[in-house]
This record gives sequence, structure tokens and C-alpha cells, in this order.
Amino acid sequence: MSGILVAGGVYRERCIWPNWQQTFGSAGRAACALADFGLPVTLVSCASPAVETEFAPQARISKVEFRPTPATDSILFDYVHSMSIPRIWPDPARIKQEPTLQASSEIVLRFGMIESTVVVDAQTCVYDPQSAFRPEPFVENGSRAQRLAIVANRSEVRGLGRDGDAMTAARRLLADTGAEVVVMKSGTDGALVVTAGCEELVPAYQTERVWTVGSGDVFAAAFTAWWGEKGLPPAEAAHLASRATADYVASMALPINARLPDVPETRRKVVGHGARVYLAAPFFNLGQRWLVDEARRCLRELGMDVFSPVHDVGHGPAEQVAPEDLRALRDCDLVFALLDGLDSGTVFEAGYARAIGKPVYALAQSTRGEDLKMVTGSGCQVYEDLVTALHHMHWRA
Repeated sequence: MSGILVAGGVYRERCIWPNWQQTFGSAGRAACALADFGLPVTLVSCASPAVETEFAPQARISKVEFRPTPATDSILFDYVHSMSIPRIWPDPARIKQEPTLQASSEIVLRFGMIESTVVVDAQTCVYDPQSAFRPEPFVENGSRAQRLAIVANRSEVRGLGRDGDAMTAARRLLADTGAEVVVMKSGTDGALVVTAGCEELVPAYQTERVWTVGSGDVFAAAFTAWWGEKGLPPAEAAHLASRATADYVASMALPINARLPDVPETRRKVVGHGARVYLAAPFFNLGQRWLVDEARRCLRELGMDVFSPVHDVGHGPAEQVAPEDLRALRDCDLVFALLDGLDSGTVFEAGYARAIGKPVYALAQSTRGEDLKMVTGSGCQVYEDLVTALHHMHWRA
């Protein structure tokens, strides 16, 4: 039983909807996710005195040996919802760069960090760069591993592989780094496992609720356990990692169930597809306009083509706006309606869509059930959580 050394950031996290306030970060979450495997787990990270105090109880519960290096800043990732772009405090440009960390062990899971970097010396390493802007190449800081797996999202793979085409970039990564496998995480589209010999698509799994903060961390931890420690083939390990991620996304809970290979999977495998979505919503004050913009961004992020009246038609007289909106409703595949406030135009658009047989998904967080009788009675799917609604609509598409 060799154990796993996890290296990376431990950060504060806060979310408005759903309410969430924890201290995890990528490395902290991944280390705690491994608690059920019965392996020695060590966590190497930077931590301010406050962050160390906050995370230490969770480390003890998860039986993680926490080895923090003193740091100046207590870094916070602040979310409005779990698909929102987080605000980072302090501003990343002001975060003090701490000394380089060292991670020497038989099996290492390395994450990219904001305030430092980790030099790895391992027999087996799984590397998740965790950077939306400039992912650090694994060997750039002198890291080395006899066996290397790169687990990253598509934009990170494109950045590391220096090619706009993700598959070409993945192939280049295999050749340039000597990695055994590149796993491209694609959210609701699952993951693509790329090795020298083949490519295999690993599906995502549909869940009743969807919480995406840290889902990639759980995937990387599960893949490390089943590929790096248990020795399963990459595609099999990635399938189990996808199932473990679904458990986390549905429950917001850790650790990973280490007995998952013996548990039959009852969830539906899903691979999202592009669709034309009509975004029905009021946009007459700042809060309404913010939510329209945010829903549109998230829908596009999920790979859907969006028609938004305020963006694609704009303001104007009824005789000009209404025909264009109705034409777009007829041309769409689905409708996403923001129903809080029961704006008459939005309710009409939802009703019109149902009358012509279009599926309607709706967000209603502060509307009485009594006021939604015709909406729910006509077959509209109504949700109180934005991210869950968006994912269920994407899976339907």
C-alpha cells in the first residue's frame, strides 16, 4: 500500500446559491476525497495561519497528513452559483508568490497553484494544471515522473499542446511529454481518454441536482486512485472517476466511494449535444439583465446556441419585436424561461412554446407553486437551482 501524495492549493470557497462556505481548494478537496480508499494520503500545500486552522479539522477527519508551508495570503474563491466565474481575493496580481514546493513520492497528484508551483519527483504522477489562462507545462519547473497522466479540460489541453485543435494538442502532449495518457475533461460531455494506441469517450452521468465547484478535483483524485494506485487501464479508471464525480455533483459530499467498481450504476449515461435555445426572460432592471447575461453565458459554455431577445432583437415597438421573437420561438429546439416576477412576456413565451410542442425548462426561485399551476400543468420542467436547470436542459437536448 504505497499511498498518495497530493500537492496543490488549499483555498477558501464561498457560494451564494446554493449556500456554501468551506476551506478546500483543489488539493484539499482531492486529498479528502481519497479518505475511503484506506491509503496513506499526504497533502503538501501553502497555507496562511487562518487557512491552516480552518482546514486542519477536515484533514484530521479524512485522515490526511497535512504538511502546510506558511503563506501570507488567505485566498478566497467567491461564486454566485457553481457555474459562475469566481472572484478571487486578494486580486491574483497582488497575491504573494511563495517558495516552490517539493513533492517526492511514489504516487503524486499535482495541481496547478496560484501562489506557488510544485516540483514533482515521482514514479507515477497525475497532473491537473488548473489554469484558465496559462497552464504550466509539467516539466517547466523541473518536475519528472516515470509514468505521467495529464488530466485537464479542453482549453488547458490546447494551451499545453500549443494547438487550437484539442485532439491535435493532446497527441502533441503525448509525444512531447512522454505521458502515457491525456484525459480531456469536458463537463457534461464526459471525458476523452487519449493514449498512443486509441481514443475512448467516457460519458458523464445524469444527476438530480448539479453542483460543479470542485468536480474536476474529484475526477482527478478518483483517476489517480484507480489508475495510479490500483493499476487499472486509463479508460476504466476514467469511467470510475466519472461515476465518482457524479456522486459528488449530486450530493456535494466527500469522500469517494472506494467500492464503486462493485456497485451497479443506475444513472443514465449522457453526452450533451448542441441545440438552439430561446432564452425567455425579463430584462427591465439591473438584476434581471444580469441574470439574462449569466444564463446566456452558461448556456453557451454548455455548447448550446442561444437566441436572446434583448441581445438578438433589442428594444423596439411591439409590431417589430413580437414577430421576430415568435419566429425565433418556432425555430428553437427548447426554451429556457426565467419566471421569477412572472413577467407577462416571459409567461406568454413559455405558453406559446408549449402550445407548439417545444420543451420548456424554467427557473423559479421565489414564485409560489400556486402561481405556476399552468406552467407545471402544461409540462414545463421547473427548477429552483440555475445550474441544475441548465444541465437538465442540456441533457434533454
